[in-house]
Amino acid sequence: MVPFGGWEMPLAYPSGTVDEHLACRRDAVVFDVSHLGTVRVEGADAHELLQRQLTNDLAKVAPGRAQYTHLLDARDGSVLDDIIVWWHPRQDDAADVFDVMPNASNTDRVRRAIGGVETTHSRAVLAVQGLRAAERLAAVFPEAAEVRRFRVQALDWRGVACTVAGTGYTGESGVEIAVPADAAADLWSSIVDGGVVPAGLGARDTLRLEAALPLHGNELGPGITPLQAGLEWVVGWDKGDFRGRGALEREREIGVSRTLVGVVTEGRRPPRSGCPIHAGGEQVGTVTSGNYSPVLEHGIALGYVTRELKLGDDVDIDVRGTILPGRIAETPFV
Repeated sequence: MVPFGGWEMPLAYPSGTVDEHLACRRDAVVFDVSHLGTVRVEGADAHELLQRQLTNDLAKVAPGRAQYTHLLDARDGSVLDDIIVWWHPRQDDAADVFDVMPNASNTDRVRRAIGGVETTHSRAVLAVQGLRAAERLAAVFPEAAEVRRFRVQALDWRGVACTVAGTGYTGESGVEIAVPADAAADLWSSIVDGGVVPAGLGARDTLRLEAALPLHGNELGPGITPLQAGLEWVVGWDKGDFRGRGALEREREIGVSRTLVGVVTEGRRPPRSGCPIHAGGEQVGTVTSGNYSPVLEHGIALGYVTRELKLGDDVDIDVRGTILPGRIAETPFV
């Protein structure tokens, strides 16, 4: 167990991070991701409020859908947080209900920006992910197993009201289940008894890195914009004004000063965050996330570079004085 964003969270279970990682790629795992925030925004003005504060365009989706989006710094367009929005299915003529899901340590910041009511501590979130996630979950919670990618449904499990979304952070299929806190242990036990392997934050990080999914505080954060991160698709240019739009428009006009790239290295020793990236005898960037890939069995990394590099270009990563040869690689790695 380790401290994480104000929570005590499992880093790994007895099987270990590598086995948990491979279980997700080959079968199914369950993560406790209750540390993720939940801010509920509802009412007649909720849709317009989120349109003004967040980058993506909710007009692209509808009730019963989820959407990935960003909250930007109004001054420089950098990413204050990356967020999943769950738009609850609409009940008859009732007002819209949105669950805005920030990263753990950013929940207060997001709530101040968008208002709403934080419901984080009244529920747990269990993420069932993996190649056989739907098959495994079907024996425990069959309605949840049928929720498709980026759909959101209100479902009951043994009389307990849950919200289930086809979202995750592993590159595999699966769902995330928001369940009332007092029923979470029972649901967790049922999922594990159904043959799903418990997995901790260590495997969650190596899985998201193989899938080249950004982590706030590494690939996103102060001074880093969606354009630099290669995430312009998260920006709803065709909608009206939103927080940080002016700064992004200026950057789009002059061009980005750095870009996010993937790097693969030789051997089992992994690159690490903060390691310099060299090309042509000079430093051209810095690793933001690096680790050993259990699937590829060599090192992989994401990092920002200030010079244009093409797929296949040779680079060197300096890991505490040891040079790891590598090359620019296509992402996702897996």
